[in-house]
Amino acid sequence: MSEMITADLVDLDLSADSKEAAARALAERMVALGRVTDLEGFLADVAAREAQMPTGLDGGIGIPHCRSEHVTEPTLAFGRSASGVDFGAPDGPADLIFLIAAPAGADDAHLTILSSLARQLMNAEFTDALRSVGDTTAAAALIRGEEPSAAAGYDDSSAGSEDSVAAPAAASAGAATGTDKVGNPPHAGNAAGAAASEASAASEERPFRIVAVTSCPTGIAHTYMAAESLENAGREAGVELVVETQGSAGFTRLDPAVIAAADGVIFAHDVPVREKDRFAGKPTVDVGVKAGINKPAELIADVRGRAERGEVTAGAKGGTPVERSGEAGDSYGTKLRKWLMTGVSYMVPFVAAGGLLIALGFAIGGWQIASAPSVMKHFSWTEIDSWGALLFQIGGVAFGFLIPVLAGYIAYGMADRPGLVPGFVGGMISSQIAAGFLGGLVAGLLAGAVVLGIQRVKIPPVLRGIMPVVVIPLISSVIVGFLMFVVIGKPIAEAQKGMTDWLAGLSGSNAVLLGILLGLMMCFDLGGPVNKVAYAFATAGIAVTDPSDSAMKIMAAVMAAGMVPPLGMALATTIRKKLFTPTERENGKAAWVLGASFISEGAIPFAAADPLRVIPASMAGGAVTGALSMAFGATLRAPHGGIFVVPLIGSPFLYLIAIAAGVCVTTALVVVLKSMRKPAPGAVTEEAAQSPSSATAETKQPVAA
Repeated sequence: MSEMITADLVDLDLSADSKEAAARALAERMVALGRVTDLEGFLADVAAREAQMPTGLDGGIGIPHCRSEHVTEPTLAFGRSASGVDFGAPDGPADLIFLIAAPAGADDAHLTILSSLARQLMNAEFTDALRSVGDTTAAAALIRGEEPSAAAGYDDSSAGSEDSVAAPAAASAGAATGTDKVGNPPHAGNAAGAAASEASAASEERPFRIVAVTSCPTGIAHTYMAAESLENAGREAGVELVVETQGSAGFTRLDPAVIAAADGVIFAHDVPVREKDRFAGKPTVDVGVKAGINKPAELIADVRGRAERGEVTAGAKGGTPVERSGEAGDSYGTKLRKWLMTGVSYMVPFVAAGGLLIALGFAIGGWQIASAPSVMKHFSWTEIDSWGALLFQIGGVAFGFLIPVLAGYIAYGMADRPGLVPGFVGGMISSQIAAGFLGGLVAGLLAGAVVLGIQRVKIPPVLRGIMPVVVIPLISSVIVGFLMFVVIGKPIAEAQKGMTDWLAGLSGSNAVLLGILLGLMMCFDLGGPVNKVAYAFATAGIAVTDPSDSAMKIMAAVMAAGMVPPLGMALATTIRKKLFTPTERENGKAAWVLGASFISEGAIPFAAADPLRVIPASMAGGAVTGALSMAFGATLRAPHGGIFVVPLIGSPFLYLIAIAAGVCVTTALVVVLKSMRKPAPGAVTEEAAQSPSSATAETKQPVAA
């Protein structure tokens, strides 16, 4: 195995003016050394990772990174920029830029070595040395941990041997298995933490104890940087702080005794905490991983304050992946969007299953199947109508869960498991009083707010164990039920009826304008929050036994528009292959199937690599399709299925024409926009990207970026 970073992978005069250009300049060095086999494919993976969350860190550091099938071995490239490059850090541009490339199947030991760089970046002496080092060989040696004093006057005596990127093989293997080279767990080792806990417990005034979990989507950099930052802040604050890093190299569980003795918990993460029930019943602060890096002292103060007030949670707040992307300081608007999307994400499978079953019931038994008797009273194995009635009635039961699930998981997104009971109760009441979709939204928000309010009340320690199971569900259900039945239920039901009547009266130009708006929303973020809002709006209209004709037209327009982006990209990669990289052409083959199945996310790889061209082109095509679908009067009873439910569509031929028109518009626009662009500075040919030996800094030719 060659060294992870060499002088050839260092650029001390990086002249890039954007994060994309910086990543390309450093990636080209990897290509030249054969560490990356497909430049454009790798950069697309880097861009996709960057789209999840900016990789800029306070202190002038940018650390773009990804795991990619185009990487042959774990590699680091380093660039130093005099003018700085914006990687989205709160304090401004980054002058120290590390590009980390890990193979898709990288082994644990190498990922552990990569994580040690992240810890080193929290050491001011290390970063100062990188800013002053004079040549590439010394910079590479400094990063590898070889004779740092000779390289730049850097003293790493306080960092420990395991923090060196080029740690000895024994130390690397030990880090991968949770021990250092002398057999002790690294940093947040469980045995050491347990011993410290036992020792401090023996004294009359022990320090405050905190356990923390850090994790990020890639599990390479931010996970370990947050751990280092929290540990340093803990030492400065005089608290015992033990961190469990849940990275790509796996994780070593904290000793249950350490968790039991802890006074508080900090979750700094962007992916779900594994086995988070271990931390139930503790005062908890739950933030994004970058808050763990940038605001460790504030988090420690916050959890201490919660402990003093007796605030206890049943585990991590925000129990879904949607809730993992935020951090401390999010606006109420951002939080509201995430809470609503939590409910919608859990509701959608019920919509899909129930809607398709109802649609199949109609297809088999005709529209009169809605008035068929219960299959419990009459079912014949040989009658096709009985099977149609069975499917219709199962679908109706699934639809019955829509509003309770929506409300329950909105409350879950706000207050974790204690919010489920009042959320489901409020949602069911909304169904019974005909408050519908709007009632479910309000009930979920009410339930979450009530639970959060109850959790702020200081509770005697003897009652804390029964709070999540008995007290909170009981009190919150009574409050939410009273409000829904007596106070706000009737006005919401009237508003729901008014919206339904308005939809039923849509016709002509109004319907076309609505189709344009829905088409734009479906194609704006390709499965993201705006897309989900449009989809939830459409499915709410058909989530009844007998939906209106207007509601079914809206559902048809939404599904048609959502099919356009992946189909448009697939067609574009077929007719103008030279405008796309080999990886994009492969993605285009899959996009045919994804688009035909109404999976808008099939266009995400194209949008991540070239958002300024792909997203506007997709939105234009979606708007055309939505408008035509509404103008043609196409209807759809099923909430999903793409071309596979065409037999269930009203005016299917015109519906397919609407989709084809939108696909052609998207294809034409993306081809025109990509043809007009200027070649990226320093871009290499596709052949060079596939042949590392021929891709050097001197053989740069224009290529589609």
